[in-house]
Amino acid sequence: MATYSEQVGNKLNDLLEKTYDAEKGFKKAAENVKHSSLKNYFNQKAQERYDFGHELKNEIKAFGQDVDKGGSMTGSAHRAWMDVKSFLSSDNEESMLEEAIRGEKASVEEYNDVLSETSLPTSTQSILAKQKQTIENGLSTIKRLEDLN
Repeated sequence: MATYSEQVGNKLNDLLEKTYDAEKGFKKAAENVKHSSLKNYFNQKAQERYDFGHELKNEIKAFGQDVDKGGSMTGSAHRAWMDVKSFLSSDNEESMLEEAIRGEKASVEEYNDVLSETSLPTSTQSILAKQKQTIENGLSTIKRLEDLN
């Protein structure tokens, strides 16, 4: 059975963990906004990350790697910070959008890091490139939402 190098397996599991964090972060953002189109957008992004996570998990398993479960401490801290910002901010929607944009830009960088691995199988490279493109497209949408706000 083909398998990833330990380094690639670790990077993919890190990306999976951050995908779980993003899903939870988008759910948290949806809870913290009142604007219905923003709430829908954040819920849609949470579902997207849920789907990304399952796709990544299946790919990692297909190459004989163990899958890490759960999210990271950094992600938990980020969601707590979103709650604090929501509580303190008079413009809740704008602060949630700013956090989402910051998180999405970080996600693109993380995908670029993993995609720079020369030892990725074609199927993994394809999945990651498609997910990264979806995130980049979403960044354009979220910036438009920020302009509407």
